[in-house]
Amino acid sequence: MSTPAQTNVVPAAKRVAVMGAGAVGSYFGGMLARAGVPVTMIARGAYVEAVRRDGLFLDTVSFQERVAVEAATEPSAVRDASVVLFCVKGQDNEATARAIAPHLAADAIVVSVQNGVDNVERIRAASGIDALPAVVYVAVAMPEPGHVKHSGRGELVVGEFAGRSVSAESQAPRTEQIAALFASAKVPCRISQDILADMWRKFITNCGANAVSAIAQASYGEIARYETSRALMSRVVEESIAVGRAAGVRMPEAGFTEKWLENLGKFGDAFSSTEQDLARGKRTEIESLNGYIVRRGAELGVATPSNFALYALVKVLEEKAAGNERARPAGAAQ
Repeated sequence: MSTPAQTNVVPAAKRVAVMGAGAVGSYFGGMLARAGVPVTMIARGAYVEAVRRDGLFLDTVSFQERVAVEAATEPSAVRDASVVLFCVKGQDNEATARAIAPHLAADAIVVSVQNGVDNVERIRAASGIDALPAVVYVAVAMPEPGHVKHSGRGELVVGEFAGRSVSAESQAPRTEQIAALFASAKVPCRISQDILADMWRKFITNCGANAVSAIAQASYGEIARYETSRALMSRVVEESIAVGRAAGVRMPEAGFTEKWLENLGKFGDAFSSTEQDLARGKRTEIESLNGYIVRRGAELGVATPSNFALYALVKVLEEKAAGNERARPAGAAQ
């Protein structure tokens, strides 16, 4: 196992809390901890017990290492954190936001590290928390509590929504603080000038592939290989692009879908997070993915039949999978 060189902790991150320390939160929080940032993971009991006993095991494409982190089960553990990575599933946004709001430091930066495009507004509506939106690109899973299996990528994009007033305080804007924080851990983090467009660019690919991987119980590499699944995913992405355009979002250039399908195969044996959730009998984020496209399309008068078919089938599988857990060692991509 490798022993990393320690990097300096940026002043903005006296302590980082990861609210909802699943695979994605554990990867990014673990990378920060590896660089010397004090990190507290907030998760369920089995995870907390494993991490307290053995540390967090980062099993990545370039190194294997156990890192020391704090671990807690209570939302109050965000207290005194200068940065909170908000990593819960979309269906838990409101309850989690309300749970942490009373404990946040006045100057804490909450970063929404999640799938979907409406998390920030839902967090704000439920709790008043003004979260910073982020786009996540990483293939990662948690085959057992406290064991992060990374199989590809690992970068973030952050940015402010257009029209948000930024404080004229002497400290750097929060986008710069977060980018510097992750740079200190050698995690690429780009500051976007149009974060809504970047969010939708990632979002439509999640809509295109996640449910197909789940329904077919197939990896990204497999669904990118077959002509029929490629045709279905193309239709889903094009419908999603049409909804985004109707909503006034700057959408990708022509040829985006074809380029994305070619890149999808590079994820190889990684399974979607939706497939992983179904495999473990958990609720998926389908309401925040294809379900959102269906609802928004109906509001805007845009037909979304392919998205609706995937949404309906995953909802059926959710019911069937409830209480029927099974494990799969392959990675899940966010």
